[in-house]
Parts: sequence; structure tokens; C-alpha cells
Amino acid sequence: MAKNNIYITFLFITFRLLCTDTICHAQYDTSSRFAIPIELDSVVVKSGFDPKAFIRRVQNDTTFYKAFRSMHLVPFTSVNSFIAYNKQGGIAATMHNNTRQKIDNNGCRITETKEQHATGDFFKRNGGLNYYTAELFNNLFFSDTPVCHQDDIVAGGFVKYGGGRMEKNKYELKQLIFNPGSKVSGIPFMGDRASIFDDEEAVKYDFKIKRELYEGQESYMFSITPKPAYNHKVVYNELVTWFRCSDFSILARNYSLSFSTLFYSFNVVMKVQTRQIGTKLYPVSIQYNGTWHVISKKTEQMRVDMEVTY
Repeated sequence: MAKNNIYITFLFITFRLLCTDTICHAQYDTSSRFAIPIELDSVVVKSGFDPKAFIRRVQNDTTFYKAFRSMHLVPFTSVNSFIAYNKQGGIAATMHNNTRQKIDNNGCRITETKEQHATGDFFKRNGGLNYYTAELFNNLFFSDTPVCHQDDIVAGGFVKYGGGRMEKNKYELKQLIFNPGSKVSGIPFMGDRASIFDDEEAVKYDFKIKRELYEGQESYMFSITPKPAYNHKVVYNELVTWFRCSDFSILARNYSLSFSTLFYSFNVVMKVQTRQIGTKLYPVSIQYNGTWHVISKKTEQMRVDMEVTY
């Protein structure tokens, strides 16, 4: 088993309105081609909502991926916190910094570190990062050398560049974060457990759609949680997404995933918020808290918080 090639899967196997007038009374959609009943609140039912079309939107959404790609095209500042824990739950190492992404006249991006403080063994003696979670975040969001020819075009799906370990892991991460519920290859012993929209896995979950306010915006809240009989037998402990009613853009998404075998285990919680700035959507808050372990490797537990300002 290629342990190094599946680290990111364990790290992020995580990177698819208020009931204003009366108490919500749940009803079920049973006519959709999606065979599993979807619980709808009364406001959604009254609006003539089409659950079948909504599920297709969830599976085919590109707004979330586009928001992250758009980050590479504009200046932003980021306040970042990394906290690594030991087996006893104590703090083993930390790193806090403030960064600024600049865009030069050629459209290339580069990251400047304005302030940084680290403790413990966060860095290796040669200056490299000692934790893979931090290495991945650094590779995804920051660069101390110019990166050019960026765009936020998302047509055609995810593109895999090169054949190295990091590029393979980033490609898997994109599928997990931006297309949750899809099958991701390269994860031993998991089979199709991540394919939560397929009939065999969907029966293990409850699907609900509510209309509510999220950060003052009219939204559809779509939640997926395991049925009691399947707790601890599925990959997704929770997947909640808030879609803006006006255009179905994703305003926020919460992930909670876990899985365990004799060879590896992971338990990851991730929360992402976006915000409309001008004509585009951008990520503004990223929270990650995860533990993973691969046989013959030390357990890594880390919390990461990023707050982004444009």
C-alpha cells in the first residue's frame, strides 16, 4: 500500500430559510429519481421546490471550486493558526502567521509573510515543515515564489498536474472537498462508502432540506446525516451545505468524516465559509480539525484556522 500517496485522503476526506410563519412540519419527496426520501420543511414544500433538480445541482455544483480558484487571482491577507497535538491531547507545536498575497503586473501571485511565530518541532532543522497537514495547506494557499497563468475556469472538471505525491494528493482533495459524495480512488478498503448518493450508500443516511437565513441571506440548508443504525459504519458523520436561494451558490459547507481499518484511521471536521465580494464568491474562513494515522507512521492531530480578507 502506498502510504505516502494517501495521506491527504485522511487529512481531508472531508477538501457535495428560516420557517418564518409556522413551525415546520416535515414532508417527504417520493417522486424524485433519487430513490431515497428527502425530508422537506413546510416552507420548501409550499415554494414548489423540485428536489430532483436540487440533488442534481448538489452533485454538479462548481461554485465552491470556482471560489477557491478565484483566490489565486486577487490580493488578500490571511491570519493563520496551526496547532499540533500530542497523543495525550497536549500542544506539541504551533505556528501563527500573517500573510499577504500580492499580484504582480503579469498576473502572477506570490505570498509575503508579514509576521510569524512558531513553537515546538513545527519546523525541521532545514526549515521545512515537520507536519504534513501544514505542508499541504502551505502548498494549496501560499507560495514564496511567483505562480503564473492562474485562472478560475472550472469547466471540464478537475485538472491533475504532474505525477508527484503532492499533486496526486491535491487532486484527491479537490474531489473530496468540491464534489463530496463522489467515489475517490486510491483509498484502500473503503470501497464505495464515500459515494453517498449511490443507492447502496444513500439508504444509510437521512437527507433533509430546509429554508433558512444564513448570515442574513436566504438559503437552502441541505444536510446529510447517518441513520442511527449506521452510526460508526459510514464515512460521513455529517455533511451540511448552505446554498443561496437566488443562484444556488454555496455560502458554507461543514464536513465531518471518519473511518478506521487495521491499516489506517482518520477523523476530520472541516468548516468553510464564502462571501460575495464584487461579482465573485471567495472563501473567507477555513477551519480544519483532524486526526489521522497510517500504520508505521506517527499519528498526526492538528487544528488549522484561516481567516481571509480581500
